Amino acid sequence: MLRRCLLGLAIAFFLSACSSYSIQNPQVKGDTVSLPLLHGWHDDQEVLYITTDVSDQAVARAKQANYAPRLRDAVPNYPKPPQVKTVLERVYAFPNKEQAWSVFASVPQPLGHLSKDTHYSPLWLMYVVVWKDPIQAQELTSEEAIFVAEDQGLVTIERTDIVLNCPVIPFALGA
Repeated sequence: MLRRCLLGLAIAFFLSACSSYSIQNPQVKGDTVSLPLLHGWHDDQEVLYITTDVSDQAVARAKQANYAPRLRDAVPNYPKPPQVKTVLERVYAFPNKEQAWSVFASVPQPLGHLSKDTHYSPLWLMYVVVWKDPIQAQELTSEEAIFVAEDQGLVTIERTDIVLNCPVIPFALGA
């Protein structure tokens, strides 16, 4: 029951968050396409990303992305032994709107074709972060900060089965 409630909240959050970005259909001109650029956090640094595919139809609609239910095939059976690696990384969303930007567990280091980061994947399994007392909510800008808040009993973290294809854009801000 709690899991369904959190999933519903996550979907509602994504629907409302997307409307604040005034997402439009991609604009195609010649050999280029224009997609909405989204903002997120990784290790206290702002990152930019796009969303192209989502395994949940409501979230895909809200993000004007492809509905790709087969992305759920990437979700392993749980409990998964820690040594079993998958193509999925964690992305943390805040369904109660305590913060608008998601938190990514990894990004290419460095950004672009020179990355040697073996942890980065553009496929994300969404985890929802819920503040137990919304009055204590603060901006969490890293996976570590989310884990600290969980250890302190301030938040709960719930895994969903929503998979998103959200490549981090290999351009620094202001470049």
